[in-house]
Amino acid sequence: WLIPLDEENTAAFAVIPAKLMAGGTNPAAVFANGAFVPERFTLISYMFLHGSWIHLLGNMLFLWVFGDNVEDAMGHLRFVMFYLMCGIFAAVVHSWLMPDSELPLIGASGAVAGIISAYLILHPNVKVWVLALWRIPIKITAYWALGFWILAQFANLLIDTEESVAWGAHTGGLAAGAILILFMRRRGVPLFDRTRGGA
Repeated sequence: WLIPLDEENTAAFAVIPAKLMAGGTNPAAVFANGAFVPERFTLISYMFLHGSWIHLLGNMLFLWVFGDNVEDAMGHLRFVMFYLMCGIFAAVVHSWLMPDSELPLIGASGAVAGIISAYLILHPNVKVWVLALWRIPIKITAYWALGFWILAQFANLLIDTEESVAWGAHTGGLAAGAILILFMRRRGVPLFDRTRGGA
């Protein structure tokens, strides 16, 4: 956002599961101009807010590395629609899993997770660079690197009971991306391609 947002205004544009599941308009969600923010609108606006620069840069790194190959497979307009639909589904799954949560959900992680699962379905055998133990660069196939990351998201969903990370949004985005890529890719773009793409 180009407009500075304080905590109250940030929450106005975040997905709050308890309010989303209840429907209607969040009476506390008032922006600087005094307008009410419909809860359904937050299913899009939440993706463009982040809790910190690390949160933003982490998501943008994954988007930069894997997003262009997914975009090539479907074209610009479909890619934007794909991204938004993955993010929307991620927020809905998170809200469905935690319907009473009052904590605001922000960030592009769910949409980016959809890109990761789409990339894995398109290019599982492409070699990507990863940092082993956060410092040793090694090149391994995408299905090992991304597959491990995906398994970690589902494992954390089952194990981590804290609400600080929205594992449900991650897994919802992953599921949406895996399904949508089957229908939204351009005609003739193969699945599980061994030669095209690269990170």
